[in-house]
Amino acid sequence: MKRVAVLVVLAAVLIVGFRMTVTAAVFVGRCVRGTVSLDQIDHAVWNDLLKKYVDEDGMVDYQSWHATPADRRALTEYLKHLSTARSGSGGTGDAKLAFWINAYNATTIHGILREYPTSSIRNHTARMVGYNIWTDLHLYVDARPYSLEQIEREILRRMNEPRIHFAIVCASIGCPRLLNEAYTVDRVQEQLESNSRDFFERRQNFQFDSRRGEMRLSAILKWYASDFGSDRLARLKGIAQWLPTDDARQTVESGRVTVVRHLDYNWNLNEQRLRQAQQ
Repeated sequence: MKRVAVLVVLAAVLIVGFRMTVTAAVFVGRCVRGTVSLDQIDHAVWNDLLKKYVDEDGMVDYQSWHATPADRRALTEYLKHLSTARSGSGGTGDAKLAFWINAYNATTIHGILREYPTSSIRNHTARMVGYNIWTDLHLYVDARPYSLEQIEREILRRMNEPRIHFAIVCASIGCPRLLNEAYTVDRVQEQLESNSRDFFERRQNFQFDSRRGEMRLSAILKWYASDFGSDRLARLKGIAQWLPTDDARQTVESGRVTVVRHLDYNWNLNEQRLRQAQQ
């Protein structure tokens, strides 16, 4: 038995070592010390790109964006601009929220364009051997590399703002709508509220059977349940304000939800061209 255990440990070490040798992390931005406070970062380029390539439904024209070198360079330059921020400065929580939501979404889009054409981000999330976009794609900010996973877990989730889950996007149809404008320090609260309401208005994220008192919620509410409350009732009351009907809100407030189920998540790429082909 001891020999088997030793062999298992050695195999695990070899697998991890092999992954490290075959997987080179991808870095975007510049490894420079930040000189600009978060609230002074200009998101205008990102805003213009979103207006050009993302529709009101949050679907992206990856095909045209990928085929336009100037706009791919513009995205790269925007990420380099984000690198100049002093990560510990910015004055307000709103500046931090706007900066890191934009950083997460822009880095994700950059990662998809790098792999395009593709049908899903899950095609680029190797668990053991190979490139994983969530852990191996890094954005430099203030001379430190941040993976998508780190931005989400170590920065945004620690801000105790559950609405970030209705704003950051994993390039999938099951994600929240990718807002076709940049988040800004002066409007981020309004933008988060708008996207939170939009999230629950979509049948892929929320369904309610009033007769049975049954709610079906996006898997996002299962994966990040602790961000919305300590127990089921607290979590339901936490999202009640964004539910699309009075009936659903009243059922939650009165504690009459008897069943909560989670919907299948759609990992297909949030691409305009693919949606048009299915229509």
